[in-house]
Amino acid sequence: MKNLKTAIVFIIAIVAMINIGKAQEGNRDQREDMKLGIKIGTNISNVYNAQGEAFTADSKFGFVLGGFLTIPISKFIGIQPEFLFSQKGFKATGVILGSPYEFTRTTNYIDIPIFLTLKPAPSLTIMAGPQYSFLIKQSDAFTSTAVSTLQEQVFNTDNIRKNTFCFIWGVDVNFNSLVIGGRVGWDLYNNNGDGTSTTPRYKNGWYQLTLGLTF
Repeated sequence: MKNLKTAIVFIIAIVAMINIGKAQEGNRDQREDMKLGIKIGTNISNVYNAQGEAFTADSKFGFVLGGFLTIPISKFIGIQPEFLFSQKGFKATGVILGSPYEFTRTTNYIDIPIFLTLKPAPSLTIMAGPQYSFLIKQSDAFTSTAVSTLQEQVFNTDNIRKNTFCFIWGVDVNFNSLVIGGRVGWDLYNNNGDGTSTTPRYKNGWYQLTLGLTF
């Protein structure tokens, strides 16, 4: 991730969530309860390991929505699978086929993370684990008078990876039925499928902030 200011904001948000959780110490201990939840929030995404002629990327916001299940193994350890619709992408400037361009790429994924959770306190859950992501839609908004219709079509339909594995970690702050979550995730594979793609090569990286309810 190249956006240092975004990283600082995210860290401040996590600290704030932990402080909120500490203020809720009077809540009933629910660490051994199985709970179903829904969540909504935003991704702040960008790319890393990017390669391409004059390719420079900036972060963008995306939408995230889905559900999760908390499965206790013991009071302090559990498993939490999630099923999410998740928008990622980036804003960029660069050169394609010799022509300068500006564009915004939005990628819509189905994300399925499976977390191992540690619950040191009733209000705090720390988690990490793998994530499977499947690309269901990609759109590119171009701004360039030099890029022809053919070049744009090549860029949009070039060989790209539809599914990938990621690593993700984060924290949840729990009080009563409300859950405030923060995550950091990154792809383990690049986007260009079997490596023959002529589009810029990159891996997704993102911060995620969500608000959830449990039942």
